[in-house]
Amino acid sequence: MSLLAAAFLVLGGAAYGLLSYSLLRGVDDALESVARATSERMMARTSPMFPSDIQEIFRRFFGQTPWEPYFQMLDPGESEDTRAGSKEARELPLSREALENARQGRPTYETVEGVEAYPVRVLTAPVMRGGRPVRVIRVGTSLRNVAETRARFLLVMAGLFPVGLVLAGLGGWVLARRALRPVDRMVEAAQRISAERLAERVEETGAGDELDRLAQTLNRMLSRLDAAFQQVRRFSADASHELQTPLTALRGELEVALRSSRTPEEYQETLKSALEEIERIARLVEGLLILARAESGALRMDRRPVDLAELVEEVYWRLKVLADERSVDLRMDGLEPVTVIGDRDRLRRLLVNLVDNAVKYTGPGGQVGLSLAREGDRVVMEVSDTGPGIPLEEQEQIFQPFFRSEAVLSERGSGLGLSIARSIALAHGGELSVESTPGQGSTFRVGLPVEMHAAQ
Repeated sequence: MSLLAAAFLVLGGAAYGLLSYSLLRGVDDALESVARATSERMMARTSPMFPSDIQEIFRRFFGQTPWEPYFQMLDPGESEDTRAGSKEARELPLSREALENARQGRPTYETVEGVEAYPVRVLTAPVMRGGRPVRVIRVGTSLRNVAETRARFLLVMAGLFPVGLVLAGLGGWVLARRALRPVDRMVEAAQRISAERLAERVEETGAGDELDRLAQTLNRMLSRLDAAFQQVRRFSADASHELQTPLTALRGELEVALRSSRTPEEYQETLKSALEEIERIARLVEGLLILARAESGALRMDRRPVDLAELVEEVYWRLKVLADERSVDLRMDGLEPVTVIGDRDRLRRLLVNLVDNAVKYTGPGGQVGLSLAREGDRVVMEVSDTGPGIPLEEQEQIFQPFFRSEAVLSERGSGLGLSIARSIALAHGGELSVESTPGQGSTFRVGLPVEMHAAQ
């Protein structure tokens, strides 16, 4: 409300100033016309002008006889010419500046106070002949009309100001209520939405304005939150399931072993089986910790120069035994010597996960290839296989934790290998992608920057 009152005061002040300027300008224009007409008539006549003649001229240009009109004719070389002029005009002081301007052919407008109850506007103008001033005319009028008009304007403004302020305030309140009603609905909808009701959305007005854009932004944010919550719930459920399976198997084996006496060999077999389940749980927990640290940006990296050709060869010989057991031909198609800055253990795990998946999901008689090459400022490691391939709609989902394609559900695994591999690649400033054709095999590409100091 204070801003609205300030705006009214500024506008009122501006209107008052424009009114005053316009009224004074009108008086000056009328005085100029009176001075011109008077000088022309006096120069054309030999006899002096009477007061009635002067009043008739004033009446013609002011529209009516103004309050206390003034007229005086002076000789520019003397103090005044007594042949023409009103008695009142003789009482108006003549400034030295106005007389000097008239002698130089320039008119002068002045506002004289103290002569009457109201200020008097006076024009001192030269009458030129042959380029020289031969007379000085002084015409003036009281500014009583101007003062009274300004006073009436102020009175009207004083009466309209509170009324206008109240009406504008009420109108602004009504408009604000109407404009903010959609915001109230958005607030109510936002208050209803919780972690269990993320499927709800903020209603749009359909006007296509800023509020609609805000509602669309909030809805997109809610969609992302809903997807994130769904992913967390799915991740928690999958993790619980993956942990429950080996724990159930471990508990069952130990309960069976304790029901009756066993031979040392049987106890040893039971302990070996329990140890395998414990190792599976340990690998699963370790994988979950790696993913959690990678997502939070807290995955520690021991960055040192790593000879990738040596690393690829090490992984090759480590998994060659597994490939031979499954009758899979594991090959190294080409190794280009490249050194990068990274964590050797993490990079080895990345490569082991990719090669292990390729060998497991490639049938007997199939082939798995390993290659390493430099492409510009990046190094690319490829793991290709002749397995069943991955459908196009699943090629991005396979990097999500615990996701397993329908075609490979028979293989035992946690579904974390590719998620961990991508997290390690991203932590090194690289990327992991896949190209696959169902029925023809898949190729996983790991791209890493050769100079990774900036990624530390």
